[in-house]
Amino acid sequence: MSWFEQLRFEQLRKKATRRLLVPVVAIGATVSLATYEFAKPASAAAPTPAPAAAALDDNSVSALLALDHAMETVAARVTPAIVNVTVTSKTSPDNGDASAQDNSDNDDSNSMQQFFGQQFGQQFGKKFFQMQPQQPQIEHGLGSGVIISPDGYIVTNNHVVDGAMDIRVTMGDKRILPAKLIGRDKLTDLAVIKVNASDLPSVPWGDSTKLRPGQTVLAFGNPLGFRFTVTRGIVSALNRPNPAADRRAPGQFIQTDAAINQGNSGGPLVDANGEVIGINTFLVSPSGSFSGMGFAIPTQIVKPTVDALIRNGKVEHGYMGIGISDVTPDEAKFFNVKNASGAVVSQVEPDSPAAKAGLKIGDVITELNGKTVNDAGELQVAVGQKQPGTKLDLTVMRDGKSMQVPVTVEAMGARDKGTETASAATEKPRWGLGLADLTPEIRQQVEAGNDVHGALVEKVNPGSSADDAGLRRGDIITEVNRHPVHSAADVQKELGSVAKGDDALVLVWSNGGTTFRVLHPTQG
Repeated sequence: MSWFEQLRFEQLRKKATRRLLVPVVAIGATVSLATYEFAKPASAAAPTPAPAAAALDDNSVSALLALDHAMETVAARVTPAIVNVTVTSKTSPDNGDASAQDNSDNDDSNSMQQFFGQQFGQQFGKKFFQMQPQQPQIEHGLGSGVIISPDGYIVTNNHVVDGAMDIRVTMGDKRILPAKLIGRDKLTDLAVIKVNASDLPSVPWGDSTKLRPGQTVLAFGNPLGFRFTVTRGIVSALNRPNPAADRRAPGQFIQTDAAINQGNSGGPLVDANGEVIGINTFLVSPSGSFSGMGFAIPTQIVKPTVDALIRNGKVEHGYMGIGISDVTPDEAKFFNVKNASGAVVSQVEPDSPAAKAGLKIGDVITELNGKTVNDAGELQVAVGQKQPGTKLDLTVMRDGKSMQVPVTVEAMGARDKGTETASAATEKPRWGLGLADLTPEIRQQVEAGNDVHGALVEKVNPGSSADDAGLRRGDIITEVNRHPVHSAADVQKELGSVAKGDDALVLVWSNGGTTFRVLHPTQG
């Protein structure tokens, strides 16, 4: 064998040895580990875990425990008086499709979701009844209620029992009792039903006028069919306006973040004393489910309405025939009032009690029967609760002078609407308005009566004074700085006479009502 062959042989032998070395070492390690596992003591097979941390002692969390105990006490006191209201209603074949879409009696948008619960068989029912048009459509709804007296009177929402031909109430002890409709009021969305029973658990009334934002409240009801649910939250805000299309409907709603959903309608909102301070009625949500904004009718509206329903089976609301709004700090100087309080008259209906008494647009109502009027909502509630024929003594600020105006209210009726409105004219750029005269065609389009005079808002420039003031296309400007206007030229003239840098007050008609708006001039 040559020296080269010997060298090559030696290299191959070393390489083969290195390849075998790793498996041999690995086998050796495995044997050693197995020997160790076999030989180690049995006590080491299951190591003992370290002891868990000790729970906090009661003294450390005494405040939380006290709060829990208080909430448990309130819930235990109120829950037996909560009922589940199941309604069967019948709709005529002519409007079956419409009713399948919405079982409530308002025209609110989908974001204002009332808590009536699910209607069964909507889509199937629509097709079925198209094939059999002579048969009425049967609908089922679910809501909540609260017992207010041991002899079986129950408060719920009007939209829960509207159209009901059969009402069943499930009590806290699981009894199911038939209920009779005592009375309902569409304007306040309240109703009273009664079961034939005695010695029932009930909840007392509280005073909603004493509520303050931040107070703890509990919401009771049957959300989404889950019976006898209680949630906790706070009073988020007070005196929220009514979103209903009917401008006569009172507001003053309590806003809460206590979780409420469909099916909570008619259930009570209760304070820390276990007293009813509101009746849950709607929520604001883009999805239709809880989003942290629920609203309840305050007891300052609920109790007198319920008393009237129990006494008479119906409610007659007082009516003056005016449109009112709050006085803002920007507007106060135009009405010669020192404080931004009271209710400013923005509309006086012809032949109404207010018109007969001599009330005028621009009057600021500061007192009612000697009691201070803080805002428009407060006045609306107070007047609505008066019986027709009641005489009211109003204190009014007119052009900076205080005067007394007696008004005798009448029973509330539907507001009459008239019909008739424009050619183009453009306002000065500083206000951002495009104006037009009213023509009969435009009047018909915007549903403005013949008694509405002024100029149509045809265009609003984005970011302009008019845009900031909330003016929109289709609005009608009827006054500028307390001066009536009858055309686009009148509006141009009045706004053109406003000194540079000064604000302008406009009275705007929109959707059957009028409000004052302040235009701030744009800079530059």
